[in-house]
Amino acid sequence: MSMPHQSPAIISDPPYIKPSVGDFPLSVAPMMDRTDRHYRYFIRQITRRTLLYTEMATSAAILHGDREYLLGFSLEEKPLALQIGGDTPSDLATCARIAEDMGYNEINLNVGCPSSRVQNGNFGACLMAQPHRVADCIEAMLKATYLPVTVKHRIGIDQRDRYEDMAKFVQIVSEAGCQRFIVHARKAWLQGLSPKENRNIPPLRYGDVHRLKQAFPHLSIEINGGFTNLEQVQVQRQFVDGVMIGRAAYDNPYLFATADRDIYGEAVTPPTRREVVEAMLAYIDYWAARGLKLNKITRPMLQLFSGQPGSRAWKRHLTEHSCVLGAGSEVICEALSKVLQ
Repeated sequence: MSMPHQSPAIISDPPYIKPSVGDFPLSVAPMMDRTDRHYRYFIRQITRRTLLYTEMATSAAILHGDREYLLGFSLEEKPLALQIGGDTPSDLATCARIAEDMGYNEINLNVGCPSSRVQNGNFGACLMAQPHRVADCIEAMLKATYLPVTVKHRIGIDQRDRYEDMAKFVQIVSEAGCQRFIVHARKAWLQGLSPKENRNIPPLRYGDVHRLKQAFPHLSIEINGGFTNLEQVQVQRQFVDGVMIGRAAYDNPYLFATADRDIYGEAVTPPTRREVVEAMLAYIDYWAARGLKLNKITRPMLQLFSGQPGSRAWKRHLTEHSCVLGAGSEVICEALSKVLQ
């Protein structure tokens, strides 16, 4: 990848080795308007091993839009999966080749988003009613790339929410070659609830996901929905292969500080919040020198000191000063001095 795609090489780990499916017991969920490249670089200063995802990019946007804006990333963000929305096998196959060429580690098909815009494009959660269409998409992508191709889906949609319906979906799609399924343990109502309401109102049914793993022991089954700490992750790992954390990963990013040690078993000392901030300074100056407004990077950093003395002063200083054109790492240092006295 050429230099415009890269930020400073601050992390100097050995080259990334392609994992086997199931090597990621912990991941951060793909979230629109949340998991952009700057969030991912930031969270990577807290955990090196946790699998990260892009925001969902539609196949049409990838094929016809600003590819660097949509898909550009820094090598330090890896391991990194690209989440795609679409329902046309040939288009998705082309996107898979693009993802491989750009250096992604995995491709994930979105079969879980319930928004009306996504439904109008016939992708996202509505595809749970079309398992053979999803299977065709998976098969086409797997033929186009050596990368793992996974599916993120709900336990069901509307009245099609029996465990048996989900199990049939997984069986059909797995026969096309998909080996990992990330299951949001809430059903989705395609009409009547907003995407935000669909993240909270339908009840969590963890038992259905546990049952799915029992029925398909040869598949990697990852659970998503409602998790806010690593203690919950450890409990769930008794029943499934992995856990995906969503909104809590943005609202309290430091919860991942012990992930590499406690989830991945590495003999490492968790970074302090100060060390996380200091690791961001060169990255911030790199992008500030290229005209990027500081608040594009500091937005996910606002919650770093969540629950800590001085958190309010940290957030206030960043909010007030990071929107100024030309602001750089000096703003971060000033904010840090207010919270760590």
